[in-house]
Amino acid sequence: MDQAEDITKTYTNGEITVVWKPAVCIHSKICWTGLIEVFNPKKRPWINMDGATTERVAQQVDRCPSKALSYFRNDQPQRPEDISAESIVEAVPNGPLLVYGNLRVKEPSGKAVVKSNVTAFCRCGGSGNKPYCDGTHQKIGFKSE
Repeated sequence: MDQAEDITKTYTNGEITVVWKPAVCIHSKICWTGLIEVFNPKKRPWINMDGATTERVAQQVDRCPSKALSYFRNDQPQRPEDISAESIVEAVPNGPLLVYGNLRVKEPSGKAVVKSNVTAFCRCGGSGNKPYCDGTHQKIGFKSE
């Protein structure tokens, strides 16, 4: 794993902390098109935790399809999510293959990685982070059939 893949940034308003993992982001734009007052890629820092209520920020983060954005409540102990749902696979039109649920992914290096929530896999063939989607489908104009 290179340094860029290991970057994690946190933003807090005192009640919740939003965690951003840029290497996981598939650039769906859902975060900022749904709540530009908080998630604005034209500003630095791009996340303004004072732009909306805690609940509204949490609702928007929950919509992140790749889970590059997540959050935890500051008054609760941090612990891994316990997901016991079945796996669901969704092909996003002109985008990645989303797999919801728990899975173990064997990466090109041979390392097995446990994933939960949502994992976005490349369908366009252009990702620089295979087998995962890195948003290249948008840059190359990928169209699914």
